[in-house]
Amino acid sequence: MNICEQCGYHLKMSSSDRIELLIDPGTWDPMDEDMVAMDSIEFHSEGEPYRDRIHSYQRRTRLTEAIQTGIGQLNGILIAIGVMDFQFMGVSVGYVVGEKITRLIEYATNRSLPLIIVCASGGARMQEGSLSLMQMAKISFASSNYQSNKKLFYISILTSPTTGGVTASFGMLGDVIIAEPNAYIAFAGKRVIEQTLNKIVPDGSQAAEYSFHKGLFDLIVPRNPLKGVMSELFQLHGFFPLNKIYIYIYIYIYIYIYIERKYRIEVDSISTRKSFFLLGISVCWIELVYLKSRT
Repeated sequence: MNICEQCGYHLKMSSSDRIELLIDPGTWDPMDEDMVAMDSIEFHSEGEPYRDRIHSYQRRTRLTEAIQTGIGQLNGILIAIGVMDFQFMGVSVGYVVGEKITRLIEYATNRSLPLIIVCASGGARMQEGSLSLMQMAKISFASSNYQSNKKLFYISILTSPTTGGVTASFGMLGDVIIAEPNAYIAFAGKRVIEQTLNKIVPDGSQAAEYSFHKGLFDLIVPRNPLKGVMSELFQLHGFFPLNKIYIYIYIYIYIYIYIERKYRIEVDSISTRKSFFLLGISVCWIELVYLKSRT
């Protein structure tokens, strides 16, 4: 888990390791792996050309871009998840990163899936100019449709560092926002603020614990219990594992009580009990078909 055994400090973690941590074995189904950034604005640099730099990071990280997106199960609950990887150009957000996140959100919207985005970023990708900045608005619009119109559930996980446009957009739009302990979370970095405002930024003022006490997000959760915490949050919001029978029992009891109270039906006779039993079986079957259709 890349956690120091002595002090508990959370070290940086690759996107593949995070997927292995959060997703049940054998359930990961990646999306849009073939999307690769191009030098759309023909960015000129005195150093390494943009295309060559992309290829260099692809060889180094074995990733095509700075985020992995896909579908998988978290403790049996089918979810859509995007995991940003700081090893790839500091997760600078370009149009491919923005497009992959947008497609993930739209897929989750169409399939009524809960959504997780594990955030980490150093800001916009300057080599793509305004195309990079446009991604914040595009992702935020897709998130608005997912949350406001479809009433679905989005968890944002902020890791160290999360800065720039990600902090200013989808990183802070989660229904529940979770941060890792001692994560560096800010819009602008300490040096930029001090040079711009000519003021000293206090040490620790951009750490997760400080922001949490100011109400910036909801929870600080270490990596060890993170999967279990998210599983409980999903179940609290009505997303259940396919193999948990108590959801069907709950539905059956709910309908039983509802009909009995509304129509004041007495359930003493054997025929009435049989009717309720058949009704419960029918509801359970319909719910099972619906849950399986989401896979």
